[in-house]
Amino acid sequence: MDKERKKRNSSLERSDKKYIWHPFTQMRDYLKEKPLVIEEGKGVYLKDIDGKRYLDGVSSLWVNVHGHRKKEIDRAIKSQIEKIAHSTMLGLSNVPSIELAGRLVKILPKGLNKVFYSDSGATAVEIGLKMAFQYWQQKSGRYAKKTKFITLKNAYHGDTIGSVSLGGIDLFHTLYKPLLFKTYQAESPYCYRCPLKLSYPDCKIKCLDSLEEIMKKRADEVAALVIEPLVQGAAGIIVQPPGYLKKVWELCREYKILMIADEVATGFGRTGKMFACQHEGVLPDIMALAKGISGGYLPLAATLTTDEIYSGFLAEYEEFKTFFHGHSYTGNPLACAAAIANLDIFKKEKTLQAMQGKISYLKKRLEEYRELKHVGDIRQAGFMVGIELVKEKETKKPYPPKEKVGIKTIMEARKRGLIIRPLGNVIVILPPLAISERELGRMMNIIYDSIKKVTEK
Repeated sequence: MDKERKKRNSSLERSDKKYIWHPFTQMRDYLKEKPLVIEEGKGVYLKDIDGKRYLDGVSSLWVNVHGHRKKEIDRAIKSQIEKIAHSTMLGLSNVPSIELAGRLVKILPKGLNKVFYSDSGATAVEIGLKMAFQYWQQKSGRYAKKTKFITLKNAYHGDTIGSVSLGGIDLFHTLYKPLLFKTYQAESPYCYRCPLKLSYPDCKIKCLDSLEEIMKKRADEVAALVIEPLVQGAAGIIVQPPGYLKKVWELCREYKILMIADEVATGFGRTGKMFACQHEGVLPDIMALAKGISGGYLPLAATLTTDEIYSGFLAEYEEFKTFFHGHSYTGNPLACAAAIANLDIFKKEKTLQAMQGKISYLKKRLEEYRELKHVGDIRQAGFMVGIELVKEKETKKPYPPKEKVGIKTIMEARKRGLIIRPLGNVIVILPPLAISERELGRMMNIIYDSIKKVTEK
């Protein structure tokens, strides 16, 4: 490396530490280490400013789909920027946003026919909350009492105040309770650490009882239930047992409660189908999308809803039933152009079909991890995997936070050329859907060796 490049790199590292406050990062620890500064990406690899390559094992935080620098998406963005980069959608429209909306409706669960754009997963969920709330208020009469929301323990729906109000992860959410609105919280189907001390399938999904009890008592005051379908992501990839999601949907229908499906993490192929709701034929009233929608290129989100809910906002101007919500970059043409190209690639390369063999390979390789002394549980839904590390396998005793086992493991993997990120003591694997079986194999070898080195000293 030449002298000028070394000088530039040193300056970048100093400036990073001096000016940037990183999300979900304990900065005291971060400042002690040499920062990893990414400069380039190609396929499923990232390259830092020193020229070292890394496998992108978390899809750059669950967003990248077809790999970095995918020529079709690059080309779509370049073509769009020659026309216009942004134009407001407040009372106007633009070509890519219209085309994308039509494409989304064709692949979504039946009934989701209206598209409201925003810029992140949290805002997509917030929009869903406000839609549900306002919908019932505008029906008025006895429906005006429907102002509350049901959520699950271990839930994560974003970091804005409304989405934090829905959260059920104490570490992320408890501190902010004085700022939040009240929700009704049902048990989470965390089978490995079942709060009812039962085992699936003998339990017959007993944890659903707490949800139904809330609905029985509170249906007349609940606007909607908000759920991460199939997988509670930030909780540590907690995979719901078969039949759970469909039963939740059926309960919502029985008690006339809207279902908001937060598919921010699970959407766009992560679980092996385009959307997680499709595994059990669930048709939500509202769905939130983000992350993979643009292939991992640009911030974009969408909240989808039914004609029935949309129609509840149609009125004369002076009735003020307008949905008073919006974002400066709503329906950004560049992001929508990237999203259209993303969907084109799914179709052209038969991405979902190509995943199935790799999902099976991943499942097979994960079985090898069960022999490791400190692997307590392995959870998988398609390309979403969580490996829970424990201090004692027999008792499921967790590692204390001060041991930083998750962090140490991912740092060991980084030395070996893989970027992953833990959720506490859970090692999370979410590679780009485009990863090859050979690259998957290398990734699995690195994680296995890293866990073994850190936990079996």
